Amino acid sequence: MNVHIGLHVTNLKKSIDFYTDLFEENPVKVKENYAKFMPENLALNFTLNLVNEVHGNQVGHFGIQVKSGEVLLKHKERLVKAGSQITEEMNTNCCYALQDKFWINDPDGNEWEFFYTKNKDSQAVQDDVDGCCVS
Repeated sequence: MNVHIGLHVTNLKKSIDFYTDLFEENPVKVKENYAKFMPENLALNFTLNLVNEVHGNQVGHFGIQVKSGEVLLKHKERLVKAGSQITEEMNTNCCYALQDKFWINDPDGNEWEFFYTKNKDSQAVQDDVDGCCVS
Protein backbone atom coordinates (compact mmCIF):
# COMPACT_ATOMS: atom_id res chain seq x y z
CA MET A 1 0.00 0.00 0.00
CA ASN A 2 1.04 3.58 -0.61
CA VAL A 3 -0.10 6.64 1.30
CA HIS A 4 -1.32 9.38 -1.06
CA ILE A 5 -0.90 13.05 -0.20
CA GLY A 6 -2.15 15.76 -2.57
CA LEU A 7 -0.61 19.07 -1.54
CA HIS A 8 -1.69 22.52 -2.74
CA VAL A 9 1.24 24.73 -3.75
CA THR A 10 1.48 28.25 -5.11
CA ASN A 11 4.76 27.96 -7.04
CA LEU A 12 5.10 24.63 -8.82
CA LYS A 13 8.75 25.10 -9.87
CA LYS A 14 9.96 26.02 -6.36
CA SER A 15 7.95 23.15 -4.89
CA ILE A 16 9.31 20.66 -7.44
CA ASP A 17 12.85 21.81 -6.61
CA PHE A 18 12.21 21.50 -2.86
CA TYR A 19 10.61 18.04 -3.05
CA THR A 20 13.25 16.78 -5.49
CA ASP A 21 15.82 17.62 -2.81
CA LEU A 22 13.62 16.24 -0.01
CA PHE A 23 12.94 12.88 -1.66
CA GLU A 24 16.28 12.69 -3.54
CA GLU A 25 14.32 11.88 -6.70
CA ASN A 26 12.79 13.72 -9.62
CA PRO A 27 9.03 13.70 -10.08
CA VAL A 28 7.67 10.85 -12.21
CA LYS A 29 5.19 13.19 -13.91
CA VAL A 30 5.09 16.97 -14.45
CA LYS A 31 2.29 18.94 -16.11
CA GLU A 32 1.52 22.66 -16.24
CA ASN A 33 -0.27 22.64 -12.87
CA TYR A 34 0.71 19.28 -11.39
CA ALA A 35 3.66 17.13 -10.37
CA LYS A 36 3.76 13.58 -9.03
CA PHE A 37 6.47 11.95 -6.93
CA MET A 38 6.65 8.22 -6.15
CA PRO A 39 9.74 8.04 -3.91
CA GLU A 40 11.38 4.64 -4.22
CA ASN A 41 12.19 4.35 -0.51
CA LEU A 42 8.81 5.58 0.79
CA ALA A 43 5.40 3.97 0.36
CA LEU A 44 4.10 7.31 -0.86
CA ASN A 45 2.19 8.72 -3.82
CA PHE A 46 2.79 12.47 -3.43
CA THR A 47 1.29 15.07 -5.75
CA LEU A 48 1.64 18.84 -6.01
CA ASN A 49 -1.46 20.68 -7.21
CA LEU A 50 -1.05 24.30 -8.29
CA VAL A 51 -3.57 26.74 -6.76
CA ASN A 52 -3.68 30.53 -6.61
CA GLU A 53 -3.33 30.84 -2.85
CA VAL A 54 -2.37 28.78 0.19
CA HIS A 55 -3.08 30.00 3.71
CA GLY A 56 -0.33 28.82 6.04
CA ASN A 57 0.35 25.27 7.06
CA GLN A 58 -2.82 23.33 6.26
CA VAL A 59 -1.74 20.25 8.21
CA GLY A 60 0.03 19.76 11.54
CA HIS A 61 3.20 18.54 9.85
CA PHE A 62 4.61 15.79 7.69
CA GLY A 63 7.31 13.46 8.91
CA ILE A 64 9.82 10.92 7.73
CA GLN A 65 11.07 8.44 10.30
CA VAL A 66 14.53 6.99 9.68
CA LYS A 67 16.19 3.87 11.08
CA SER A 68 19.32 5.35 12.68
CA GLY A 69 21.00 8.50 13.89
CA GLU A 70 23.55 8.14 11.09
CA VAL A 71 20.81 8.14 8.46
CA LEU A 72 19.25 11.21 10.11
CA LEU A 73 22.56 13.10 9.93
CA LYS A 74 23.02 12.07 6.29
CA HIS A 75 19.65 13.60 5.38
CA LYS A 76 20.34 16.73 7.42
CA GLU A 77 23.71 17.27 5.73
CA ARG A 78 22.38 16.78 2.19
CA LEU A 79 19.40 19.11 2.74
CA VAL A 80 21.61 21.83 4.27
CA LYS A 81 23.95 21.43 1.28
CA ALA A 82 20.91 21.86 -1.02
CA GLY A 83 20.16 25.18 0.70
CA SER A 84 17.41 24.23 3.15
CA GLN A 85 17.22 26.00 6.51
CA ILE A 86 16.81 23.46 9.29
CA THR A 87 15.86 23.56 12.96
CA GLU A 88 17.52 20.78 14.92
CA GLU A 89 16.16 19.07 18.04
CA MET A 90 18.41 16.43 19.56
CA ASN A 91 17.61 14.27 22.61
CA THR A 92 14.09 15.60 22.80
CA ASN A 93 11.08 13.90 24.35
CA CYS A 94 8.30 13.97 21.81
CA CYS A 95 5.20 11.79 21.68
CA TYR A 96 6.55 10.12 24.81
CA ALA A 97 9.65 8.87 22.99
CA LEU A 98 13.26 10.05 23.01
CA GLN A 99 14.11 11.36 19.55
CA ASP A 100 16.69 13.17 17.48
CA LYS A 101 15.10 15.24 14.73
CA PHE A 102 15.26 18.24 12.47
CA TRP A 103 12.60 20.34 10.76
CA ILE A 104 12.47 22.06 7.35
CA ASN A 105 9.73 24.06 5.62
CA ASP A 106 8.65 23.80 2.00
CA PRO A 107 8.11 26.98 -0.10
CA ASP A 108 4.49 27.31 1.13
CA GLY A 109 5.41 26.89 4.82
CA ASN A 110 4.48 23.22 5.30
CA GLU A 111 6.66 21.66 7.98
CA TRP A 112 8.59 18.44 7.44
CA GLU A 113 10.16 16.54 10.32
CA PHE A 114 12.94 14.00 9.86
CA PHE A 115 13.30 11.95 13.04
CA TYR A 116 15.01 8.96 14.62
CA THR A 117 13.39 7.38 17.67
CA LYS A 118 16.12 6.44 20.15
CA ASN A 119 13.81 5.17 22.90
CA LYS A 120 10.25 4.27 21.93
CA ASP A 121 8.77 4.53 25.42
CA SER A 122 10.24 7.46 27.32
CA GLN A 123 8.81 8.13 30.76
CA ALA A 124 10.42 11.57 30.81
CA VAL A 125 8.28 14.67 31.07
CA GLN A 126 7.13 15.85 27.68
CA ASP A 127 9.35 18.74 26.47
CA ASP A 128 6.61 20.42 24.43
CA VAL A 129 3.43 18.43 24.14
CA ASP A 130 1.73 21.25 22.22
CA GLY A 131 4.50 21.54 19.64
CA CYS A 132 6.12 18.20 19.03
CA CYS A 133 3.30 15.82 18.23
CA VAL A 134 0.74 18.22 16.86
CA SER A 135 2.71 21.07 15.32
